[in-house]
Amino acid sequence: MSTLLEKHIVELLQERNEKAISLLYDNYADTLYGVAYKVVKDEDLAQDVVQESFVKIWKKADSYDASKAKLFTWLFRITRNTAIDKVRSVSIKSDKEIQIDVSDVYNLGVNSIHPEFMDVREHLDKIELKYKIVLDALFFEGMTQQEASEELDIPLGTIKSRLKIGLRELRKIYGASLALIWMLSLLP
Repeated sequence: MSTLLEKHIVELLQERNEKAISLLYDNYADTLYGVAYKVVKDEDLAQDVVQESFVKIWKKADSYDASKAKLFTWLFRITRNTAIDKVRSVSIKSDKEIQIDVSDVYNLGVNSIHPEFMDVREHLDKIELKYKIVLDALFFEGMTQQEASEELDIPLGTIKSRLKIGLRELRKIYGASLALIWMLSLLP
């Protein structure tokens, strides 16, 4: 691609001229699709990645700096990062899908149920609200620590600290066995 055409596309992008997207698509879409496909290894996902990348490119047009990278390098990075994010989100979703054939839900015996812990939710009211919110998100809403951090808008380190302190407070109510069971449930 000529440097003149590249400069023209950059000018159009920065002016928010929609013709820039058409020119980008005509000149880069096939190559960016190849970049996306190499990462996601699925045609439909690669097409989604390219589409999402073009949206990001349009939204971030003013952040492009020709002195830092060529236009293609900037497009490549956006597309590659979008593809990596897509792979991560797909793998997270598939991890969350219920696998009935590997589930222990139906294998719980009477020995697995601890009646003394069935009122845990009620005892959460006995601890400070900031710890209760974190424990509730992690154990009753099934969030990961990262998801709780994002959902509650609390830094991940604070989530971990509040979890630790909240479990310590519950341990005072129930004894060490409840905290041990909950900590084991956090292990992958």
